[in-house]
Amino acid sequence: MAYKKADWIPVLCGLVHFTYLIGLFLIFPHAPWWLLAVLGFVYSVSISWNINGIAHNFIHNPYFTWGPLNYAFSWLLSVTMGFSQQFYDVVHTRHHQGNSDRPGPDGETVDWLSIYRHGDHGEPENVWSYVFCSYFRDDPKAIYREVKRRRPFDARFGVFEITSWVALMVVGFVLNWKFMFFYLPFYYFGHCLSYLNGYFLHYGGNPDVPIAWGVSSYHRLYNLIWFNNGYHAEHHFRPQQHWTEMHALHEKIKEEQARAKVRVIKPPHALGFLDPDLPKMGQGSHPDATASVS
Repeated sequence: MAYKKADWIPVLCGLVHFTYLIGLFLIFPHAPWWLLAVLGFVYSVSISWNINGIAHNFIHNPYFTWGPLNYAFSWLLSVTMGFSQQFYDVVHTRHHQGNSDRPGPDGETVDWLSIYRHGDHGEPENVWSYVFCSYFRDDPKAIYREVKRRRPFDARFGVFEITSWVALMVVGFVLNWKFMFFYLPFYYFGHCLSYLNGYFLHYGGNPDVPIAWGVSSYHRLYNLIWFNNGYHAEHHFRPQQHWTEMHALHEKIKEEQARAKVRVIKPPHALGFLDPDLPKMGQGSHPDATASVS
């Protein structure tokens, strides 16, 4: 492993996720509808889990010392979740360059994922339009150009990842078209859940103060399962910090966070709308309306 032996955990989880999808295809003709509904929902949740945990940490600290293994794992993630990991890499890099910034004088945000990008008057967009529309807002050509500018091979490999997934979809329709009509809604919903998670990673944060860019959740089970994704204010403050070191980083800077009024929510980010101290829409960008670090 390139950084920590603990990275075998997300790697194995990525392999399990891929195997789960194959298993779902194989049992589809034999399982009752209620079980398929449960398993489909689990797959949806697992897409957000993978994107925000396994794939996310892989971007910041590639798991393997040998480059071909990293590309192979990138491909595996891509066909499991139906997107290009290479394209996700550049979109996420833009996310850290802008840190969910407000639109500039030209009306654009540096961060293509910013919750302020489609909002009004410098306020965050409504959560539901962000969740259900963001999947359709990606500009593949712009993403491709950005990847190609950084590294031409990665751009070609990203196209290969997308082509592989599309090819698998075609094969899936040939083998069992009923499964594909079952699969696609859960696939889309899984990406919506990822955007829901992403929304509350920043809603109520302060895009003008680096240490308060993100919103954190210290829910123990959430951080155990999602590879410390809850330490999001800490992550934006130190993006290259390894996922196993996030609690130590929090302990180191928590007094500084408290002075900056870093927002902390009680539930996991995907359930951020249930937080008892949730700012009302129109107050989401105001740090004075946030809860302090505990």
